[in-house]
Amino acid sequence: MLEELFISRVRVKILQLFLSSTDALFHVREIVRRVSEEINAVRRELARMEKYGMASSEWRANRRLYRFKKDYIYYKELLSLVAKTTGLGGNLIKNKQKLGKVRFAFISTKFLKGKLSATDDVDMLVVGNIVLPELQAIISDEQAKRETEINYSFMDEAEFRFRVKRRDPFILRVLIQPKVMLIGDEDELLEGVMV
Repeated sequence: MLEELFISRVRVKILQLFLSSTDALFHVREIVRRVSEEINAVRRELARMEKYGMASSEWRANRRLYRFKKDYIYYKELLSLVAKTTGLGGNLIKNKQKLGKVRFAFISTKFLKGKLSATDDVDMLVVGNIVLPELQAIISDEQAKRETEINYSFMDEAEFRFRVKRRDPFILRVLIQPKVMLIGDEDELLEGVMV
């Protein structure tokens, strides 16, 4: 099964585009421009992705548009992989050493799917002894790219554990939302919550 996922560099770039963009549909020329690959290679990969059930296409005004199928069996896993290698998640992981001692970090799947966040939603939570200016620089950079505000929260591990133990409504709401773990183990993160 993995052979159909990671057969080529072009497919990896197309997967990153589909799974990290808020745009739902892409024309072939738009894909070519954004992934910087030859049009024939892109068409070949899109045809393979359709064959394996990863992508679908539709015609609109004499243009064939492509999208990644959210009901694809490995959609969630691929979304997680892309979240850890591109954008906010990729930058957080790449700069982990500069951020201090990060114990846990996750991004909400709602954010990853490009859905609008409510004012009380948390797109990202970081727990540990954080070098705040470094974290803020990563967030600011991503906000500039996305041209939207990112709702994030950070706290040290003692505060996090205290709030979990106290059953703080904010923390419980943030922890039960669907998420992709960037740093740390989700079972350890939820320790003490599901008691």
